[in-house]
Amino acid sequence: MFQRLIDDFKDSTGTALRLTSLAAAAAVALFVTTSFLCAAAFILVLDKYGPVQACFTGAAIFFVVTMIAAIWYMVRKRQIRVHAEQAVKSTAQTFLADPMLVAAGIQVVRAIGVKKLIPILAVGGIALGFMMSRGAAGTNEAPAE
Repeated sequence: MFQRLIDDFKDSTGTALRLTSLAAAAAVALFVTTSFLCAAAFILVLDKYGPVQACFTGAAIFFVVTMIAAIWYMVRKRQIRVHAEQAVKSTAQTFLADPMLVAAGIQVVRAIGVKKLIPILAVGGIALGFMMSRGAAGTNEAPAE
């Protein structure tokens, strides 16, 4: 049970690291490419129209590239959040379907007794509710960059 949680943590950490390094490499390459394209457009517009129009052209190119990158980032961030929510739902269903967990629960009920177990389950339910609400609040945070 704990091994599954550890594996999920390792997978999410590895995924975040790969996405961050991929985003950094793409950002550097995009910056260099945009810089050369902007320089070429600047020289072309400078020769034809003048320096003010050339500066406006360069600013427009960088603005368009920035908007494309921002939209791509927001879409990817939403995809990651939806995937994480689906993983949490499937993990919760898997815990309840585990036969070893059910067998352990039955043994605990037999050993302690139903009347003594009801207050313990009530406290456990409250604790589980707090943990789930904290987990749901943590998914709204932005991923590390």
